[in-house]
Amino acid sequence: MTSTKRSLFVNDVLLILTMAILAGCGLVYEYLLSHYAGRVLGVMESTIYAMIGLMIVAMGLGAFAARKITCAFNGFVWLELIIALLGSTSILIIGGLIALTQTFPYILSDMFSLPPDALPRGGIFKTLSFLAFNSPYFFGLLLGFFIGMEIPLIARIREEIHQKHLKNNLGTIYGADYVGAGCGAAIWVLFLLTIDISKASALTAALNLVVGSIFIAYYWDRLSWKKTLVGIHVGFFILISVIYQQGNSWLNNMNNLLYLDKVVYTDKTKYQHLTFTQRHMGIDQANVISFYLNGRLQFSSSDEFIYHSYLVTPVLAGSARQENVLIIGGGDGLALRDVLQWSPEQVTLIDLDAELIEIFTQPHEKLPTALAKQITQLNQQSLTHKSVSVLKSDAFLTIDSLLAKGDVYDAIIVDLPDPSHPDLNKLYSVNFYARLKQLLAGDGLIGIQSTSPYHAKDSFISVQKTMEAAGFSSVEQYHDNVPSFGEWGWTIASKMGSSPLNRLKKLERLPVEHFWLTLPMIKNAFEFPNNFYEDKEDIPVNYLGSHAIYQLHQEAWRDQQGLNNSHLQ
Repeated sequence: MTSTKRSLFVNDVLLILTMAILAGCGLVYEYLLSHYAGRVLGVMESTIYAMIGLMIVAMGLGAFAARKITCAFNGFVWLELIIALLGSTSILIIGGLIALTQTFPYILSDMFSLPPDALPRGGIFKTLSFLAFNSPYFFGLLLGFFIGMEIPLIARIREEIHQKHLKNNLGTIYGADYVGAGCGAAIWVLFLLTIDISKASALTAALNLVVGSIFIAYYWDRLSWKKTLVGIHVGFFILISVIYQQGNSWLNNMNNLLYLDKVVYTDKTKYQHLTFTQRHMGIDQANVISFYLNGRLQFSSSDEFIYHSYLVTPVLAGSARQENVLIIGGGDGLALRDVLQWSPEQVTLIDLDAELIEIFTQPHEKLPTALAKQITQLNQQSLTHKSVSVLKSDAFLTIDSLLAKGDVYDAIIVDLPDPSHPDLNKLYSVNFYARLKQLLAGDGLIGIQSTSPYHAKDSFISVQKTMEAAGFSSVEQYHDNVPSFGEWGWTIASKMGSSPLNRLKKLERLPVEHFWLTLPMIKNAFEFPNNFYEDKEDIPVNYLGSHAIYQLHQEAWRDQQGLNNSHLQ
């Protein structure tokens, strides 16, 4: 091989590898922005699709714009600097904008001593909040535009080096692009998803800088402003190193401004982001602890007993026996705590997130001392009780193994988060409920947390219709006010025989006395306004794959709370 051919071969290898690496980086940027935007906007599936679609369109525009760059070599190096800067800082900027627009009304309120009901939220404040929450799309557009320039510039560089038109140039470049994108997707799933999002963006941006640095070294003679480019690369490497080390702390501080109380612990599991907040109530009172998943309130220590007593007590009181109970979800151990008051022989709890369960099982090993003490007092170490079996797995799949073993449960309690994500929708489907029905004893009851009958009325009613479609003989709903959530509702059903409410009406008192909830309160909770169910026929049943409840839930919360409060559901 002559020296010329060897040089062309080395250049080709360099450029093809470069394209593959950059394609992987580009895909990771799409996922990073989509993932963060979904967390911020609370509409994960549609946000991801919208972001990826927007970035693809922007990449097309960038490919057209690349024709305006005079020198492909200089343009490419500057391009990688821009992409590295945007890629590493976009999420921090988005977090800062959201935090600023959410806290500014409170600053003005304190400054002018405005009452809480006069908090400035409309007009320009609403507009600024809307722009901040949608800023991920703006940065997606920018990043997509610049990423779209990479393929045309690499193609031009390759032809300039060969000094001729290459017949299969674009095919070679696109081949490298597709392979690199596939590798990027694998790296995202296997590695980047397990680390902090700011670290993932910094590592990806560092690859852009490495590629730019290699280009500077290899094509030194073809570049202008060489020393300036070297200096900027050094500066950006320092910036990205700082973001890698401190970015997550900055991001957490900005995200913490979105909570009403002081954030005392935050962590990220494989499946969700966990946040504990604390409100100091004075010397003689215990602090109020609130727990959030992906920014959505799951419980507050001030009133969680209301929610959990309504979830558990009617089901167990109306069931013929309480010896063998199944709980779906409830990894915090609070529903389990109430179930154990009935002295069951066996309780099986199924929850997907093993890391979350570990936090609530061994809080003193995971949480700050004061917080761990309060969590222990709340769940009374229910998850370590001798009669409890915890299955850390996907309930949708695990119930098949329970059915295969022939397991039957006297009562079933479903304590899952609201259907705010497509992955949760399947756990509110006819398919899921029908299989739970097979696990339920003939004289037992099943109870399901069913979101808010006020804020998400159609979603609430859809749970009832879906359970009816699953074959339960009698499906009823009840509700009450939980101050931290507002008006909240539950669904209860029997497999056969008397309806749940009729069973409760036959009782003279609760078999196990509750410190707060009474039998008359439970019976009254089944009452709804006269016209509450008048549109029931128009509300869809949630079949597996239909996403009906998910879509109803998302639409309801957007209408009721507005985008600027989507993080506080």
